[in-house]
Amino acid sequence: MHLRLRSGRRLQTYLKIGTCVLVGVCYFAFLFRESLNAFEHRERATAAELEAAEFTEPSKQQLKLKRQQLQRQRLLDQQRANSANGNANANGSSPLTSKTTAIPASTLNPVYEYSEELHSRTERDLKLRREHLAAVCERYSLQEKYPPNPWEFFISPGHNNLVWCNVFKAASSTWMYYFNILAGYDLKYLQRTEVQPLELARQRFPRPELSELLELLPSALSFLFVRDPFERILSAYRNKLEGSRNSFYKALGTKIVHRFRRRSTGGPWPRCGPTFEEFVRFLIEEHKEGRRFDEHWAPVYSFCTPCSVNFSIIGKTETFQRDSEFIIRQAGLESLLLGKLPRRKLRKIGNLAKSGIKSEALVERYFADLDRSTLDQLLKIYRIDFELFDYDFFKYYDMVHPWNLEESTQPVGTGTGSASGTTTVSTSQATETHD
Repeated sequence: MHLRLRSGRRLQTYLKIGTCVLVGVCYFAFLFRESLNAFEHRERATAAELEAAEFTEPSKQQLKLKRQQLQRQRLLDQQRANSANGNANANGSSPLTSKTTAIPASTLNPVYEYSEELHSRTERDLKLRREHLAAVCERYSLQEKYPPNPWEFFISPGHNNLVWCNVFKAASSTWMYYFNILAGYDLKYLQRTEVQPLELARQRFPRPELSELLELLPSALSFLFVRDPFERILSAYRNKLEGSRNSFYKALGTKIVHRFRRRSTGGPWPRCGPTFEEFVRFLIEEHKEGRRFDEHWAPVYSFCTPCSVNFSIIGKTETFQRDSEFIIRQAGLESLLLGKLPRRKLRKIGNLAKSGIKSEALVERYFADLDRSTLDQLLKIYRIDFELFDYDFFKYYDMVHPWNLEESTQPVGTGTGSASGTTTVSTSQATETHD
């Protein structure tokens, strides 16, 4: 009896164990089958998408790019044919000549008309600029006088280590817009926002530490843009002090007027801002007293320190479009930046003058208010910039009044002893660029 009960319990236990094992095997088999089905479904969906993409019609943007590529190819073929015809003519033959359509060098907005010839010419120019700057730096031992200053640098490590030193009043508004695109801001937001571009950019690209800048520079694509120094300070004067509504610069203009303007005894102070001659006298006195300059008219050598920072590219406002697009291509940012400047907002982005007249067209008129002695003193502040970036300062002596005929005998190295104080003053009230 006991034996029968014991064997019956053992049989029930075996049956339970066998049932559990069978259920487990069935469950894992079911999971395995579902995984295979899911994988096959995903493969079929991917194949279907690829097949559909192969037969779908191209978008308008794709068609536009294709047309542009075909047009460029036709123009290049036509140029080669005309070049061959020119060679044949030089050899005495007289084939029929045809008119060629010139390829535009480059523009800010349209797709970059790239050519190997333009690329090579740009590389040569940039190399000559670097060599010239290095020679001037060595001649006057400027590297020891002006160590690296990271204050106005922007670093975008996520875009091939792009490093830019922001020179105010030298096309900086456009590159501030580009850096805000790199920061991830929506294009429509950038066009309608009233927040200053510099403020937006610094939220995503904070001011770097010196150690961070020095560590990144050897592997970075670093650049800055420069401008004729006197055109730059005239642009700053027109934008910030000549009828400016900015409260900070209105207050500064009032101080300049009270300090440098002569008035009739007992007469009221005039309400207009300082004249250009008063502004120049202000710069000269500030330099003599070793005070720090506002970043909009501080000499480039004092805050971008190009003799201590080995910039990859030295761009100029005179070749701004070409140099900018060269930088964009070197950084591999064509799809992000080329053609992203809205034409309707170019005046706002570029901080163009309301009159539409650029400062370089008005230089002679404004400098006619200065005398030669004042020009000599102003040149003591900015002559290093003139020499570093290969600009001509002699032409300004033909613009000023020759009332003081003393020849300027001040060497380049002197007159800049107080330039260590001629550094930038960071003001959040202003971020615009050249007019």
